[in-house]
This record gives sequence, C-alpha cells and structure tokens, in this order.
Amino acid sequence: MSFAVALPIADRRVAHDFYRAAFGLETVGEPGDDGLPEPLQFALGAGAVLVLVPRGGFGWVAAGNEVAGAGTSECLLSRLVPTAADVDRVTETARAAGATVRVEPGDPGWGYSSTLADPDGHLWMIQIDPSA
Repeated sequence: MSFAVALPIADRRVAHDFYRAAFGLETVGEPGDDGLPEPLQFALGAGAVLVLVPRGGFGWVAAGNEVAGAGTSECLLSRLVPTAADVDRVTETARAAGATVRVEPGDPGWGYSSTLADPDGHLWMIQIDPSA
C-alpha cells in the first residue's frame, strides 16, 4: 500500500530548499523547467511521498475545495524520531532552515516533542516514535 500527502505552497524553490535542509528529504521524479521535479515530491519512506503543490493550483487538485490560507491548520504532520536528543536536533536543523518553532522541545504530558511551522505555515510535530 502506498500513500501521498499533498500540501499547498507559495514558492516551489523555498519549499524545496526547506524540506531538503530541515528534514534531509530527497526529491523524486523528473526535473521540470525550473530544475525541480514536477510535481514536486519527496520520498518519506517505503510507499509514502510528500507532494507540494503551488497554492494557485491546489484547489484544482483538491477537486475544487477551498484552499485553507497560510497559518490555517486542518492537520498536524509529525516527524517521528527515536530519542529526545533527536527531537532537539531536528528542531534546531529545521529552525536553521527557516522553520518557526511554535513549541520548544519539552514534554507537555504526552511525550517529548516540539512543534514547528514550515515556510508556508504547515505545522509539524517532532516527536519520539512510540514504536521505537
């Protein structure tokens, strides 16, 4: 079984550079005219990709549904890591890549985690993988 998660973005290059620098993700697909894969996709793991779609075309891809504005969250994405030290490391790497850290690393009562926003305002929780 395979899955794709799609997010609307404002700028392909900014989004590409952020996801490469913050999470070390690798793109998949053939380069388009701007040198980036079209569609802009990143491998998340076996059978999963993250697809970044320019905001202007996202409504078309989403069957005409209204596209939530930047800073409006309909989901929370998570990056699972093995240890608290990894939560700290990924949080700092993402901050250096342009993320806004909304919740600094710590344990709010459900496990050590942090929450950050990518350049388009999509929230990512960096948390310890409960299955690790």
